[in-house]
Amino acid sequence: MSIYNTTVFMPSEFTLIGIPGLESVQCWMGIPFCAMYLMAMIGNSLLLIIIKSEHSLHQPMYIFLGMLGVTDIALSTSIVPKMLGIFWFHVTEIYFDCCLLQMWLIHTFQGIESGILLAMALDRYVAICYPLRHAAIFSHQLVTQIAAMVTLRAAVLVAPCLVLIKFRLQFYHTTVISHSYCEHMAVVKLAAENIRVNKIYGLFVAFTVAGLDIVLITLSYIQIFITVFRLPQKEARLKAFNTCVAHICVFLQFYSLGFFSFFAHRFGSHIPPYIHILFSSTYLLVPPFLNPLVYGAKTKQIRVHMIKIFCSKNLL
Repeated sequence: MSIYNTTVFMPSEFTLIGIPGLESVQCWMGIPFCAMYLMAMIGNSLLLIIIKSEHSLHQPMYIFLGMLGVTDIALSTSIVPKMLGIFWFHVTEIYFDCCLLQMWLIHTFQGIESGILLAMALDRYVAICYPLRHAAIFSHQLVTQIAAMVTLRAAVLVAPCLVLIKFRLQFYHTTVISHSYCEHMAVVKLAAENIRVNKIYGLFVAFTVAGLDIVLITLSYIQIFITVFRLPQKEARLKAFNTCVAHICVFLQFYSLGFFSFFAHRFGSHIPPYIHILFSSTYLLVPPFLNPLVYGAKTKQIRVHMIKIFCSKNLL
């Protein structure tokens, strides 16, 4: 019997089952996901309000932080509403084209976030290693160009993933996606055809974006640490290092969780599906949830303005 008699041709919709093996408790699991989403929205919105309203924060580092906040809001909004629809209201169906759109949005915003983290590392590198030239190098024009390049890079590199699925893969073993959102490899693995090209291009995008960014961020911080440890005064070393602590924390949690999810999807056949899906979903929600908390706690200027806002509200 031909495989085409037991497969689905060009399905019009997919079914997202959420977290396989934990369907009976998904309604309860939706509560912490919803709480993280609301905290991410509130925290990042507050961060954006502070950066926009305070003229002293209109500097490259804080502008990049604002871009990170916008990206976090967009990334979490691309995932959580549909996820909660699955968990709470059993709305599991998603149209094929909507699934591809969600996939493009998720992976594009991931790429943008990675690019912004790289831009922030380069900003710290110039500020610490070449402090007298920082203002001249990181002008508002350059910041705008970096924002455009980071966005275009992610959008353009991710788009062929959709094209390869849409026009190369016509037959599918099933339309049931064992995931809580439309992830690239989760969809590709459903196909009944040769998916080697899709896998290779997915790896190419991952290493072109995240791989290159990690190398450049690491090199930037090696140079930063060399410069910091050469400073003669201990107070100067601590002050320089403190300007990087928040970024290092965000960098480590974003890439460590991201690479676990990425490699588990491709090589982690021994990992129970529910653990992988939980990690994948948490990985996309933890950065938007933690970023405003980390920067609010570790960045003095933001912490001061945040205290001012809450104090003024209490006085009223």
